[in-house]
Amino acid sequence: MRTNTLALILGDQLDRESALFEGLDKQRDTLWMAEVAEESTHVGTHKARIAIFLSAMRHFRDELRGAGWRVDYRELPAKSDGRTRVGSEETFAAALDDAIKRLRPERLAVVKPGEWRVERSLLKTAEEAGLPLEILDDTHFYTTPEDFARHAKGRKQVRLEYFYREVRQRHGVLMEGTGEGAQPIGGAWNFDKQNRGSFAKGGPGDLRSPRSTSPDSITEQVIALVNDRFADHPGELAAFDWPVTVADARRTLTDFIKHRLPNFGDYQDALWTDEPWLYHSRLSSAMNLKLLGPREVVAAAEQAYHDGHAPINAVEGFVRQIVGWREYVRGIYWNHMPGYVDRNTLGADGELPRFYWTGETDMECLRQAIGQTLELGYAHHIQRLMVTGLFALLLGVDPKRVHEWYLAVYVDAVEWVELPNTLGMSQYADGGLMASKPYCASGAYINRMSNYCKNCRYKPAKATGEDACPFTTLYWDFLARHQKRLTGNNRLTMQLKNVERKDKEELDTIRERAQELRERWA
Repeated sequence: MRTNTLALILGDQLDRESALFEGLDKQRDTLWMAEVAEESTHVGTHKARIAIFLSAMRHFRDELRGAGWRVDYRELPAKSDGRTRVGSEETFAAALDDAIKRLRPERLAVVKPGEWRVERSLLKTAEEAGLPLEILDDTHFYTTPEDFARHAKGRKQVRLEYFYREVRQRHGVLMEGTGEGAQPIGGAWNFDKQNRGSFAKGGPGDLRSPRSTSPDSITEQVIALVNDRFADHPGELAAFDWPVTVADARRTLTDFIKHRLPNFGDYQDALWTDEPWLYHSRLSSAMNLKLLGPREVVAAAEQAYHDGHAPINAVEGFVRQIVGWREYVRGIYWNHMPGYVDRNTLGADGELPRFYWTGETDMECLRQAIGQTLELGYAHHIQRLMVTGLFALLLGVDPKRVHEWYLAVYVDAVEWVELPNTLGMSQYADGGLMASKPYCASGAYINRMSNYCKNCRYKPAKATGEDACPFTTLYWDFLARHQKRLTGNNRLTMQLKNVERKDKEELDTIRERAQELRERWA
């Protein structure tokens, strides 16, 4: 059957409000979706990440067909031998080429992909097929990459805070009044200083479990497929309960707003043993799959403030992650790819320790963060930035290896959002393009924000000796190694002065210990 437009829907574009549907004819045009092994194997992807994509795609396919659309859908064939080698028939380009030959479209259309790699592949396949390819703006977002480029033009440095303010003003988010006289609700743009609370010795107390989405028959089939075909991939699926439909995503949003948003502001940076969720939303995967739009999520948070249900530090802190960071990192990504992924300002070239794939380590904070990551495909932003990311930064791991791990293990990982957060903010590999300083800290930070150190054999205050916290040893070694490069960064002045106060003998001992640690995990 010949089709006029072959409209491509990618695995992270499950959006019924997408610009892709505008102008399409249900009788003449065809929607195309494909599951291909390449998308699960170009990095060794966590089983839960594979499952959430495949299940959400299949549910979306059925919803579209129920609405009368013609959907050409390629399911990933099962393999019973557990092998995951990619054959030529299992690449994205090959699957699209096959669809073009079968359906003989006159044109292709797609919403801008979330990965530069995928966009290049689509352009190449269309060119080889001699077909025009229209790449549409992704209207899911508040801004476009071009908006970010205009904001950045002429600035010596681009910083989140100013871009965030601009987006809030333009879209009237958490604002009082309209036009040029509009002011931020609460009298300040940013309540970050009120987002850094830690729990008292007794911890968070009894926490209500977040809403769980039980796998239906489609998800159960996907889980069986993933356990069979991708048996050698990291992670587990026994606890898989992520929302994979719009309805389930909305119920997850309602649950967060009602039960956890009020305390999110105070404790969004806090950590606690065996508590993976705390007051976090579990919404990032649904948003990155486009099951939920940011405007809907932000509106729900704003309403909670206006209803007196949640304080401003909670609502603004949550909104900042969506209207601020999420839009900001996308701008960084599309305005600096493809070269961004190869940036390595600090010259880090170490291997990622093997325990990142097993969770088998005697450092309690890493055991907790990596353990829940492998079990659930999830860790909240401070666990990613100030535990797993911080350790890799201090150890001197090649930032591209760190990026590949983050892209592989988290259910919400799509490269446009993951890469700048990992390579830029976490690893400072872009030299300050993403963030104004390296996020480096000793074990004292983790001890202040968690109870992890209480159950650990290492002492966060010690930098030398067998019981010294590896974070603390590597922290001083990191500052000493990069002292010349970082001098002049005003946000590190105090930390660098503390390095200068240490005598040569102490620094030599720290360097020797740091080298022993690097060799241990090489």
